[in-house]
Amino acid sequence: MVLVRRVYDEPEEGYRVLVDRLWPRGVKRDSLPLDEWLKDLAPSDELRRWYGHDVGKWTEFRHRYRQELLSEDRQQLLDHLRRKAREGRLVLLTATRDVEHSNAEVLRELLEEE
Repeated sequence: MVLVRRVYDEPEEGYRVLVDRLWPRGVKRDSLPLDEWLKDLAPSDELRRWYGHDVGKWTEFRHRYRQELLSEDRQQLLDHLRRKAREGRLVLLTATRDVEHSNAEVLRELLEEE
């Protein structure tokens, strides 16, 4: 099972992975219950800035981000998350307000497709 949650929400049980490139605003590093931070799995700075959480760009963002995720380095990180998801509940964390239109949601979709 793969869940997407905001870092500001009450912690969910499971293996908790922050998948944002930038550390969440207003959160102290030692106060976030976190197992891992995979910032290299996040969208590139160029893609993140282009998207700017504009829901009108969501379909194109999903397509471009999935293309970025095809790189060998990112495939290794995805394989790591696949293993964690098979072992138990995986919680993908993001600071984004609109989690339904976030990179964490794209990752959840990919991980659950298999």
